[in-house]
Amino acid sequence: MAAAGGHHLLLSGPPGAGKTMLAERLSAILPPLTRQESLEVTAVHSVAGILPPGEPLVTRAPYCAPHHSATMQSLVGGGNGLPRPGAVSLAHRGVLFLDEAPEFSGRALDALRQPLESGHVVVARAAGVVRLPARFLMVLAANPCPCGRHTLSGAGCECPPSMIRRYQSRLSGPLLDRVDLRVEVEPVNRADLMGRGGRGETTAEVAARVRVARERAAERLAGTPWTTNSEVPGHELRTRLLVAPGALFAAERDMERGVLTARGLDRVLRVAWTVADLRAADRPDASDIAVALELRTGIQRGVPMEAGAP
Repeated sequence: MAAAGGHHLLLSGPPGAGKTMLAERLSAILPPLTRQESLEVTAVHSVAGILPPGEPLVTRAPYCAPHHSATMQSLVGGGNGLPRPGAVSLAHRGVLFLDEAPEFSGRALDALRQPLESGHVVVARAAGVVRLPARFLMVLAANPCPCGRHTLSGAGCECPPSMIRRYQSRLSGPLLDRVDLRVEVEPVNRADLMGRGGRGETTAEVAARVRVARERAAERLAGTPWTTNSEVPGHELRTRLLVAPGALFAAERDMERGVLTARGLDRVLRVAWTVADLRAADRPDASDIAVALELRTGIQRGVPMEAGAP
């Protein structure tokens, strides 16, 4: 879903569960860059001086994974003299992975909020003002607590509750409000580790599904400035790209309860359109909205029955 719709993703789970591996594989299932996107990415990488030798044009989605000690300037851009591209621009049209996300400084994480909304970053220095592209797919990875062993039962974790709360609150509410998909990654069991659980889908198979879903979205959004569901403004989602009648009942109820914000509703609609694209549906129904709500809020939802069903 993250690759098909360009939705930001939070992976939460214990160490060794595969969060980093999943993030590193994500760029491989993104579609190849279009000609215009290749020119944009190549220009940024050329300015930063990291264009690979013998590769005059970047054709694959970039992947950038800064260390958690990275400064705000290294993330959003800056430096002495003329500002240089930061990690958000180096990940333009690709994946920005923040491993151990709660270990990043609060100022650095909050600086991501503006480019997440606008798709660009403006850096002002004495030598000039630079506007850099920064439309990326953000993936956050976080342990449940400082030691990483916190579970619902609390077995094996020695972190005090106050320390766990402080650790989890390092990812601010406004930043998490911009994350569409929140996934709990389960520990790897012995059968999976030894290959007894059967092989999953190959990268090529998943990439093919992503490509088909993106083609459906691009066809629907033809004639607009947007190409993926994550880029569509909320006003368009509520007035022109309408879901099935009655599909928003659960989302509206969550808004009344304060579980969902207005921005959250727009993001639920974007994810629901991606779910519908992946299953080749013309528009989202109540089950697609339920999936999007569960991924955003973490609250398990039963799949609604169609009208007239027993």
